[in-house]
Amino acid sequence: MAKYTVVTMPGDGIGNQVLPEALRLLNAVGFNAEYIHADIGWECWRNQGNALPERTVSLLAEHKLGLFGAITSKPKREAEAELRPEFKGKGYSYFSPIVTMRQLFQLDTCIRPCISFPGNPLNFIRKKPDGGFEEPLVNVIVFRQNTEGLYAGVEWTNPPEQVRAALATHAKFKPFAATPGPDLALSVRIITRPAARKICQAAFEWAKKYRYKSVTICEKPNVLRETSGMMEEEAKAVAKECPGIALSSTNIDAQTMWLTKNPEDYGVVVASNLFGDVISDAFAGLIGGLGFAASGNIGDGVAVFEPTHGSAPKYAELYPPIVNPIAMFLSAIMLLEHVGENEKAGLLRDAIAAVVKEGKVRTYDMMRIPGGAKVISQGAASTTEMTDAVLAKLEQEAQEPECVVAVDVRGAD
Repeated sequence: MAKYTVVTMPGDGIGNQVLPEALRLLNAVGFNAEYIHADIGWECWRNQGNALPERTVSLLAEHKLGLFGAITSKPKREAEAELRPEFKGKGYSYFSPIVTMRQLFQLDTCIRPCISFPGNPLNFIRKKPDGGFEEPLVNVIVFRQNTEGLYAGVEWTNPPEQVRAALATHAKFKPFAATPGPDLALSVRIITRPAARKICQAAFEWAKKYRYKSVTICEKPNVLRETSGMMEEEAKAVAKECPGIALSSTNIDAQTMWLTKNPEDYGVVVASNLFGDVISDAFAGLIGGLGFAASGNIGDGVAVFEPTHGSAPKYAELYPPIVNPIAMFLSAIMLLEHVGENEKAGLLRDAIAAVVKEGKVRTYDMMRIPGGAKVISQGAASTTEMTDAVLAKLEQEAQEPECVVAVDVRGAD
């Protein structure tokens, strides 16, 4: 009988290509799991008026573990235009199913590791004064508050009169008071103290567990005085409870500059929802881009793991598939670590590291060539060939364990 049950949600586009490849790796390391398919995404929206069907919600509630591929999201008018005729004009409104899932199951802690693999041709490099180059190790874990902030979904175009009346009590709203309703759009940034404290605690606990020396709170309290101010207040309060770990504070705009100057200076970074999204993608750009960016959405009961890339519909119909599956592999590794299967996670991480370092098998992004139908003829590996290469390294490691390449450098700052 399987020890674990994992709800698999390939979703849209390339999610249907990369998720099955990750399952090949999980099976290869002997992960004792049953996989239950669940629908999510654009086709569910078009055909049911709901991108996150109740059956999928029920499966996650029952089994607690999810592995997710990617979804397609489109602006409001485009989403409504693609509904089946019988659903149009019935009040259905598209909202991102992954955001809905995070809020529904209170997956309020998002963990996004950004750790470079030696030998990756996409890694950040820096010119030295003597004309040479150096490649600093990027070893960053971003903790993103996952359910609040500007992603809370409290929005209006043409806000109701009671909302306008409430806003009118604030002096700063005066320049907008005469704006006609249809010309006025609002998105509310909501930060609650308990959620701010929880994400900061998670960041400091990670830093303590993996021996990071510092935590950086990345916000904008000099302008967003109330919301970012509360995030920073809670980070300082948690820091007092962790005397061995230093706290630094950076503004989101300045941080996006500094990370391309001295990324090795950062370890654990914590931020609210949008800023965490932005800064994790920025750090991901230093380790190879979204093809190497994984994430975990962690709640008190349910946990869902996903690559941070989108559905890339322009590549979804290509055969053989060409997209880089490593972000999906790393998401599967995070799932293994979450359930305590650390040895299996290490085997997979080492196999991926060995393939990247060897450099014989590279997807089109790793070769720095434009994606398209011709990349295979130009020497790029297909999605399946990348999986095959990692599987071959796993087999080699089993036969020659002394060849293992240790790359889990968390805490080395």
